[in-house]
Amino acid sequence: MIAVDWGTSTFRAYRLAPDGAILDKRDAQLGILAVKEGRFAEALESQVRDWLEAGEAPVVMSGMIGSRQGWKEAPYAQCPASAREIAASMVEVRWGNACSAWIVPGLRCRDAQGVPDVMRGEETQILGAIDDVLEHSARVCLPGTHSKWVQVEGGRITHFATYMTGEVFAVLKAHSILGRMMTDADFDPVAFQSGVLRAREPGGLLHHLFGVRSRGLLGDLSDDDSAAYLSGLLVGNELAALPRLSGRVYLLGASPLTRLYTAALKSYGVDTKILDADAAVRGLFNLAQTLPRS
Repeated sequence: MIAVDWGTSTFRAYRLAPDGAILDKRDAQLGILAVKEGRFAEALESQVRDWLEAGEAPVVMSGMIGSRQGWKEAPYAQCPASAREIAASMVEVRWGNACSAWIVPGLRCRDAQGVPDVMRGEETQILGAIDDVLEHSARVCLPGTHSKWVQVEGGRITHFATYMTGEVFAVLKAHSILGRMMTDADFDPVAFQSGVLRAREPGGLLHHLFGVRSRGLLGDLSDDDSAAYLSGLLVGNELAALPRLSGRVYLLGASPLTRLYTAALKSYGVDTKILDADAAVRGLFNLAQTLPRS
């Protein structure tokens, strides 16, 4: 089969053996925003035509390819949801004479106040890693531009919440007065941890943010350490907003981010376990097993 993780900026394809082992892998800066005039079939074939011609099937895709800006919208499935329930909502796309692919839907839920939340792509990662979650009830964090905190119960995704931590950091560093005082020095873990601890103190995020500037002006914080401190401040506020932060948290994502979140959670006395960052491939393979055999 062919597993495809197709996001906003990147395209990743995997040729899988019948047992799910990765036989080959291809990456390209061919995210959905780089595909002109909706020519997604052409874009897909430009990367994996030889696999398709060799008869590899099925093709299962996840990520922003199923968004309104993608190939075909795969409407969000409702939480709580298991792998089988998510698979039942996959959407098929066809092109040419006999080619087809399946797109995984995202997930949606609402918070206690009724405000909706959504994910697209992360659900496939979680499905691929869920067998490594030891507890019946567990919390999984996917740190990133839009960090996801996901509740897993008995192999089902029951609820989640999104925090725009990474994006806010990027915006403040590039477009605010705080960024003017920052250098591109090596990331300082001590400064990061100082920001995490500051987030636990009174005042709130907006007041804490101005402290990045005032501490720099008065010499309490060096220009080299300001970015790490800001990062810790934002991650710390993310953690402070979580209800009942205790026990073990599973981390799923790129190693630099999982290391930072491990350090931040340690200050709360929370144990962490890092899951396989390539779990999306296994998730796509598992979803493919639910499709009817031709």
